[in-house]
Amino acid sequence: MKIGIIGAGQIGGTLTRRLSQLGHEVFVANSRGPSALAGLAKETGAKAVTVQDAARASRVVIVTIPEAKIRNLPINLFEGVPGDVVVIDTGNYYPRERDGRIDEIEAGMQESRWVETRLGRPVVKAFNTMNYKHLLELGRPAGTPGRLALPVAGDDPRAKQVVLWLIEQLGFDGVDDGGLDDSWRQQPGTPVYDKELDSAGVRHALAKARNERTSQWRAAGNSSGSFAQRA
Repeated sequence: MKIGIIGAGQIGGTLTRRLSQLGHEVFVANSRGPSALAGLAKETGAKAVTVQDAARASRVVIVTIPEAKIRNLPINLFEGVPGDVVVIDTGNYYPRERDGRIDEIEAGMQESRWVETRLGRPVVKAFNTMNYKHLLELGRPAGTPGRLALPVAGDDPRAKQVVLWLIEQLGFDGVDDGGLDDSWRQQPGTPVYDKELDSAGVRHALAKARNERTSQWRAAGNSSGSFAQRA
């Protein structure tokens, strides 16, 4: 399958490596242009392309950049892209460590719903709860006792099935987290976030989640801090 990955950081780089290993044709892009990705392309066999080409050459597009940087993507990024192309959002909102204030999210909009409105395309929320090292190293064959699981939220059942299939290929169990408006159950600060859980554990954690953003995960003023020091 042709897969575009917009963003080559921890999650983007990991997915580039793993999906290329699985035989997918991967097109990877970042804000600095293809030349900045020459090393990753050589290592993995992925093709370093522009952001526009990553969106337009693929059947699945994974958007995996800092939440605030979504605003910087081209307005017409998905113009002319067929409507059946699956778009995955891996992002998390870190107002105090990285993103600063995003007013719509602070007012209660779900993180991936905000991404969807910025992109102008439906998205599926996935790959946002697991540490990138675990995503790279801890995939196991189906049926392995204790196999780790990942939640997936989205409004289009067909698109979710594609994402669940990719998760299975990567060596994890996928757990359906409902529609995109249910994706708050897998955002930072919830019981499933940054935990190593099997399918039963993920379902239990999703059921325990509470739909409130605590002060720890809300913006402090209009500025962001860093992962070393919160704002």
